[in-house]
Amino acid sequence: MTDRLRVALFGSPAFGVPVLERLHDEHEAALVVTRPDAPAGRGMRVRPCAVAARAAELGLPLFQPRRWVRNDEAVERLRALDLDVAITAAYGRILPEAVLGVPRHGFLNAHASLLPKLRGAAPVQWALIQGFDETGITVMQTEAGLDTGPIRHVVRTQIGPHETAPDLFTRLADLAADAVSEALRALAKGALPLVPQDDAEATHAPRLTKEDGRIRFADPAAAVYDRWRGVLAWPGSWFERAGERVRVDELARDAGDTAPAAGGGAEPGTVLEVGEAEVRVACGRGAVRLLRVTPAGRRTMAAADWARGAHLGEGDPVA
Repeated sequence: MTDRLRVALFGSPAFGVPVLERLHDEHEAALVVTRPDAPAGRGMRVRPCAVAARAAELGLPLFQPRRWVRNDEAVERLRALDLDVAITAAYGRILPEAVLGVPRHGFLNAHASLLPKLRGAAPVQWALIQGFDETGITVMQTEAGLDTGPIRHVVRTQIGPHETAPDLFTRLADLAADAVSEALRALAKGALPLVPQDDAEATHAPRLTKEDGRIRFADPAAAVYDRWRGVLAWPGSWFERAGERVRVDELARDAGDTAPAAGGGAEPGTVLEVGEAEVRVACGRGAVRLLRVTPAGRRTMAAADWARGAHLGEGDPVA
């Protein structure tokens, strides 16, 4: 086998674009598979996903099947390509075994966690929510289970203390391209390891819900800040006051927030101070600073302006 492989990429969102570009540069990209075009944006116009758009720019063959289960025509189209291997990068669908067995070396998935930690749909977000200081890309052999296949290659990276989900997504997308490139180089030489996952060490990263964005002021300030970082892209952090949802667009940990005294012994969720542009709020341990908020149906504003308009002062509950 030569170092240049015949490959297909299965991916949809922007996370898969750097992987696609690397495959195009280093191998023979025989096919790009994405989810079908769908309505998106404020006008809900039907438009291609990020990977589909980039594939079109590169002039690569594009396939967008609505399903793979009981779709013999789609499977035969894949089989006719005589693939060495297929790569998945945030494709968003579980593929049946009839598809997984088509390429000579099966499917390799670029998963954005250090497996077996954080199996599932939202590993980047949950790594931040849970306060991890390290993550990475695991290239695994895809099986029918959810992120359960043997580990083939791992690239690690530290998480910055103020890194948000959008920041980390962008960085991990580039790291995924590096990891896939290294894995395929080893695969071509017959030197790619195959290490079973330890299921006893597995944790899960389920798809986020709107409720995951609710601020839990009873948690330590560090945990409130980590959740804000993790849900920033979606669903966003929020709390309710007088039946009105208030989105928190910018939030910071208070100086010295690890000390119990940082909250002044106040009840979690109560105002410690309304400053010129920010609002300090007590947490279960320490305090956070609300910097910018968006009340339902209104424009984004400085948190202090919102608090003064809501007649909030020291000792008042924000939620």
